[in-house]
Amino acid sequence: MNLIVNGEEKITQSKTVQNLLDELGINEKVMAAAVNMNVVKKENWSMFELSENDKVEFLQFVGGG
Repeated sequence: MNLIVNGEEKITQSKTVQNLLDELGINEKVMAAAVNMNVVKKENWSMFELSENDKVEFLQFVGGG
């Protein structure tokens, strides 16, 4: 399946947000996820199914000043 992940085209077999995070190896860093500009709650990542050409944004919070 083709997805746009944080602005980059990706080809993946991942079916859910959680599968994609695991595949990319960034599960521990991500604090928030959005699919097609809609926030997906963390408790729903393992159930939220991705579709062809979805635009996925993974966000992490960075402190500093």
